Amino acid sequence: MTELCDLECAPCRGGVPPMAPEEIATYLTRLGGGWEVIDHHHLTKTYEFPDFATALAFTNAMGAVAEAQGHHPDIYLAWGKVQLTIWTHKIDGLAEADFVLAAKADRLAR
Repeated sequence: MTELCDLECAPCRGGVPPMAPEEIATYLTRLGGGWEVIDHHHLTKTYEFPDFATALAFTNAMGAVAEAQGHHPDIYLAWGKVQLTIWTHKIDGLAEADFVLAAKADRLAR
């Protein structure tokens, strides 16, 4: 099976329903640890770093990944931590692209 982080975020054009809870659970298992699904609507994870500069570097790198993928998370930066919140605005819920972007963030944080 292809790793989620190796896929590209496919743009959502709308008109499709968000993922069902069962499908979300399957993708969450593929994604791995640390991610939380909130109200079957969005993904969130907080990454911890040793200092502000490292957290900022991750934020900037994640911004570049998001821009390249055309899929943009909410990013909260604080001293030693970055929180990402991801969902597909066009369908007001979760789609495969959200899990792909989350996997890319995990790879970046390694």
